[in-house]
Amino acid sequence: MSTSMSLPINFLPFLLILFFTSSLAIPLSYNVLSFGARPDGQTDSVKSFLTAWAKACGSAEAATIYVPPGRYLLSNVVFQGQCKNNDITIRIDGTLVGPADYHVIGNAENWILFEHVSGVSINGGVLDGQGAGLWACKKSDNSNCPSGATTLRFSNSDNVVINGLASVDSQMFHIVINGCNDVKVQGVKVSAAGDSPNTDGIHVQASSGVTILDSKIGTGDDCVSVGPGATNLWIENVACGPGHGISIGSLGKEQQEAGVQNVTVTSVTFTGTQNGVRIKSWGRTSSGFARNILFQHALMNNVDNPIIIDQNYCPDNENCPGQASGVKISDVIYQDIHGTSATEVGVKLDCSSRNPCTGISLEDVKLSYNNQPAEASCTNADGSASGVVLPNSCLKT
Repeated sequence: MSTSMSLPINFLPFLLILFFTSSLAIPLSYNVLSFGARPDGQTDSVKSFLTAWAKACGSAEAATIYVPPGRYLLSNVVFQGQCKNNDITIRIDGTLVGPADYHVIGNAENWILFEHVSGVSINGGVLDGQGAGLWACKKSDNSNCPSGATTLRFSNSDNVVINGLASVDSQMFHIVINGCNDVKVQGVKVSAAGDSPNTDGIHVQASSGVTILDSKIGTGDDCVSVGPGATNLWIENVACGPGHGISIGSLGKEQQEAGVQNVTVTSVTFTGTQNGVRIKSWGRTSSGFARNILFQHALMNNVDNPIIIDQNYCPDNENCPGQASGVKISDVIYQDIHGTSATEVGVKLDCSSRNPCTGISLEDVKLSYNNQPAEASCTNADGSASGVVLPNSCLKT
């Protein structure tokens, strides 16, 4: 006699709940090839990428956009929020390529823009801005050159992750974080020629809670630049060179301007750069400020200006000669900064006559030039020194 087992009827709802819960745990995935993208480096795939974005952004569930290996030509593109979910991953195994003709996106300001998004992560991939043609145009003093596009910008967005991304040969800035909260940039590699104009690696402004970790940046301008309104910024384990160093500023371009505060730069290496750790402001009236800044554990390898504050920035001597900077710089700590300077002056603190720098601290600073202690130069700079400080401190106590 055969017997059959039947589940208790009250067990069935549990199975249904388990089935739907497990189904919801698998994120939706959208492959750009499914929407017509061509990995040939010649066919503009913007429409395909935007279709994939519309699907992911319109989903109430977590979603992934996948870019397989290959080269995908993109003209300028805007990935717009608000989305129906806060968990979109863009996984890139290929290379996104900007137009070879720099005029196509040269006046667009941004090549790839994410705006009003939350919970977006970019993992892997290469962004090739193909900016060398525009750099050559600018170097030729041709007045008809477009200003150039930033390769990747996140604007007015929250909870963003950029992980393992490479950006090469941007027309202008490589990565810009503007008006954002809680952004993590990790394992990024940025590269452009050392003489490429205005190709800042990562620029942060009007943003809070930005972390930049474990990255290698070589470019023609600042490796990392910090603009007005940046607060609670953490930069750690970044290798910089070639480039203009890690810079707070320029600040004070506008009369009414948000300040910069609570910035930590730690465990960084500079090789053959124009500057190491720098704060710079325009030499004119402004309400801006920079305070509570920590530069810590920095190694300088043949750096022109290892430690520099420049409050007399006045490019082309326009709209500022003879004026004093209104930007107030205070509570800046230089701790465990060592290595070699490529010039005699390893510490240059050129502060505002209107608002002298205050609360500057040099702690265990050791910089040499030609196997001798470098020199220090201070103007309108007050503070203290502790531990071994070479060159000898020139701060007013």
